[in-house]
Amino acid sequence: MLKPNIVVLTGAGVSAESGLKTFRDADGLWNGYDINEVATPQGFAKNPALVLNFYNQRRKDVANAQPNAAHYFLASLQEQYSVQIITQNIDDLHERAGSKNVLHLHGEIFKMRSIANPFLIYPIHSDIHLGDLAPDGTQLRPFIVWFNEEVPLLEKAAEWVAAADILIIIGTSLQVYPAAGLINFVLPDTPIVIIDKNIPPFPSKKNIITIEQPATRGVESLPAILEALSDS
Repeated sequence: MLKPNIVVLTGAGVSAESGLKTFRDADGLWNGYDINEVATPQGFAKNPALVLNFYNQRRKDVANAQPNAAHYFLASLQEQYSVQIITQNIDDLHERAGSKNVLHLHGEIFKMRSIANPFLIYPIHSDIHLGDLAPDGTQLRPFIVWFNEEVPLLEKAAEWVAAADILIIIGTSLQVYPAAGLINFVLPDTPIVIIDKNIPPFPSKKNIITIEQPATRGVESLPAILEALSDS
């Protein structure tokens, strides 16, 4: 008998409980920075040193963070289910908790790439400096999908969602597009479980279960829910 296929979409609310700043706060700032200055190609062109330093600090923050109970719970689901995680987060906390099948929609903080060729990608665990060049002779930049850039893995993520037996959404406001649009690819009869301390507005669909809790608390309700959904 095939294991039920669970697809999980995670956002900043999961990483926040590990002490990492959420990407976008209500004031449009990220850790005191204007998003347009540090998370757009235009910002990088205007002041590349500022952007590199910003992500160098994010890399240190992630290196010092630890997976939390939500990360570990999602990894444990692999024992009973086929699990695919689509995350909007750039950290590696899902992987460090043991999850094997993780798709990073918005890039990965421990990778860098050529500014000219998005397919020239290299690991990085230290700092990227102005003047650090890729083999093609161009400046290296963080392997991050910035605002106003295409999301290369969006099509693959949509395929995962469309094939889900159960979709779990944790710690995301469903406000950042195109990632928020992934919910539109779920099949009409597929159950959706949404966990967030502030349940976001979402398209009118049947089979939706909401758990208004932070990620680490909300996942405590999942075992019984998943067992009931798998048996139904």
